Amino acid sequence: MVLVVLYSAGKPFVDVLKEGGVLPGIKVDKGTVELAGTNGETTTQGLDGLAQRCQKYYEAGARFAKWRAVLKIGPNEPSQLSIQENANGLARYAIICQENGLVPIVEPEILVDGPHSIDKCADVTERVLAACYKALNDHHVLLEGTLLKPNMVTPGSDAKKASPEVIAEYTVRALLRTTPAAVPAVVFLSGGQSEEEATLNLNAMNQLKGKKPWSLSFSFGRALQQSTLKAWAGKEENIPKAQAALLTRAKANSEATLGTYKGDAKLGEGAAESLHVKDYKY
Repeated sequence: MVLVVLYSAGKPFVDVLKEGGVLPGIKVDKGTVELAGTNGETTTQGLDGLAQRCQKYYEAGARFAKWRAVLKIGPNEPSQLSIQENANGLARYAIICQENGLVPIVEPEILVDGPHSIDKCADVTERVLAACYKALNDHHVLLEGTLLKPNMVTPGSDAKKASPEVIAEYTVRALLRTTPAAVPAVVFLSGGQSEEEATLNLNAMNQLKGKKPWSLSFSFGRALQQSTLKAWAGKEENIPKAQAALLTRAKANSEATLGTYKGDAKLGEGAAESLHVKDYKY
């Protein structure tokens, strides 16, 4: 309620966040465009003028940024050209951010679209992450000052689902094979999973025994907001209900980062439904 009232009263949202102990961040890419010479693969635009924009964002209060690269799995995809182009774009973005005081969130998203197996997703994820960290090192990015925002390793949207324990094993193994220990945290995207699926999978990763040199946490968009938005429905009288829904989901994910989630979050409207959108864009 406080956020809504202050924002509607004309107080800058950045100031509201700061007063609440929240660090503001900003998405700095300008969306994807088709990568010429490929079968519908994409690259992300927005590098031109990025340094100047980052300076302005920092002055306005931003302290981190994100940039989304999108890759797809197909019979011959992702191509090596797509992997290298997106890895280099992420690396250039990351070093520009660091030179201007912003922490870069590196987001190479492999879309869940398709009938592929979890083994195929693991293979592609490992190749993509390996290329990303090669590029990040080549561009002299300080890894300790970055966050990785990857997909979880899952079967395709048209394939049979895997259990959280299997997804956890495949995902952590892919990270161990590719992601340096210098990276402080891996903050997963939800990739069209339902809210509850994303939480259970993250929880299983943190329950997994063995080496995990990074913090495994969440940077969910759709899987943190769906039940909240449905509870709110754009009506002021629903704000307390929406706040309760958000708190429930946030608490569940907070427990999942510790591996202590019991699956006992109240499943509000929309929490169990798939959020998959084919070829997702925003």
